Order: sequence, then C-alpha cells, then structure tokens
Amino acid sequence: MSTKKKSRTATPVTRMKRRVYEDEMRHLHAELVAMQEWVKATGAKICVVFEGRDTAGKGGTIKRITERVSPRVFRVVALPTPTEREKSQMYAQRYVAHFPAGGEVVIFDRSWYNRAGVEPVMGFCTPEESTRFLASVPIWEKAMTDSGILLLKYWLEVSPQEQTRRLKSRIHDPRKVWKLSDMDLKSYTHWYDYSRARDAMLAATDTAWAPWHIAGTDDKRRARLNIISHLLSQVPYEPLTTRDVTLPGRQKANGYQEPDLTVRHIPTPFGELA
Repeated sequence: MSTKKKSRTATPVTRMKRRVYEDEMRHLHAELVAMQEWVKATGAKICVVFEGRDTAGKGGTIKRITERVSPRVFRVVALPTPTEREKSQMYAQRYVAHFPAGGEVVIFDRSWYNRAGVEPVMGFCTPEESTRFLASVPIWEKAMTDSGILLLKYWLEVSPQEQTRRLKSRIHDPRKVWKLSDMDLKSYTHWYDYSRARDAMLAATDTAWAPWHIAGTDDKRRARLNIISHLLSQVPYEPLTTRDVTLPGRQKANGYQEPDLTVRHIPTPFGELA
C-alpha cells in the first residue's frame, strides 16, 4: 500500500460572469449616488481604509466605487513615499490632513496601516516603532469616531496561488507593467512575514469603534460587489428620490452660422462618429 501523500491543489474559483456582474454593479452604483447625496445633505464624514496584500484588488475596487460619483464628494488618497520632512513628523500627521470634512467620503488606498505591514516587513521602520503604532492607533481612531467620522476598514485577502497568477500576468501585459515594481517582487518572497504582520495588526486594532472587515478577493468581481454592498450597509443613507425633470427648450439661432470645424478635427483611424 502506497504511503505517498496526495498533493493538494487549490480549488479553482468559479468566477462571476461579466453580464451578471455589470447588472449588479449598475444597481450598486445607483445606491452609491444615493449615499453621496445623503452625505452632501447631512454633512456626514466617512473615511474608508483599504489594506491588503499586493494584487489583492484594492485599486480596482476603489475605481468601481468612484467611477459614477462626484470626485468633489469622494476623494481618493494614495500617498507617495514620505519626504524627509514628513519622516521627521509625528507618524499620523500626514494622514490627518486628509481626513474628511463634512459632506465628504475619503478613501485611503493604503493608509497609516503601512506601519503595521509593509514598513516592518520590508525594514522601513523598527520593530519598536511598529509596536508603538499598534498600541496607539486604537486611541486616535477612537478620537476620529468620537469627532463624528464613520471609519470603515477593509482588509482584502488573496490566496498565494492567485497572487502568483496576477503577478505573472503583469509581467507580460503592457497595460499592467506599471503595477509591477521591484518592491512587489521583493515583497512576494515574504508571504508569511506579511501573514504574521496582518495577524498582529488585526489583534491590536480590531476594535468596537473601528472593526476590520475582511474580504476574499480571488474572484475580483464577486469581491467588489461584496465590498460595495457591505459599505452601503454601514452608512445610514436614505434612498434617492427620483425627480420629475423635463428638459427646457433651447434658444433660437437668431442668425448664428456654424463655422467649418473639420480642419481642426483629430485623426480618425477608427472612423468618424459625427
């Protein structure tokens, strides 16, 4: 009788069909607009934090949240590497400046939680600095929520197999090469260091006033729908009232003559539309 163990392979993900996905997304986009109008009318302050492993789908999820709403209400914050001046500041200082005012939704594409993940794993801060951060962040997140900010924190989790597939796809796709940095390649080798850092972060900062919400993202379409649906469920907005609008009549030409603008038209390798 053979004593060899059978190798385990990851269960393939049954991915959602695009048509079903877009139909559901159309409904959620309408709800996001309703939420936006409620935020504007009430002066609500909402802060959404997206964290997760590389390739987990943070950027794509944020794009789907914001593509049908006003950038004046929904602001995306994706801070670059800190300057020398910012490195000398109190750690939270450069993030506080981006917190929402009344009538705003601010979405952080990575956030102050860099100090709990990428910084300690990649050696950009000391273990002591990361430990101090984990001890202090629940205190100032409590100050945020006490000031009236609704703070929603999402951790996007991707399997090692799917992360590998996505990184490989970036190597050969000219539309995605900008997503593949030397840091991504280096961090790929630290899967379990990131797992330990994630576990420590969740243990220290999952609080009653600012809990973590975890979303599996091996199927990006399902993940985006799940996250947006959950976000909407956390905001006490009112449904949007449909207005009865009739377009008014246009003014008369009163002798206006349209000039020939064809000399200024751009090249049309895909054919003329008008």
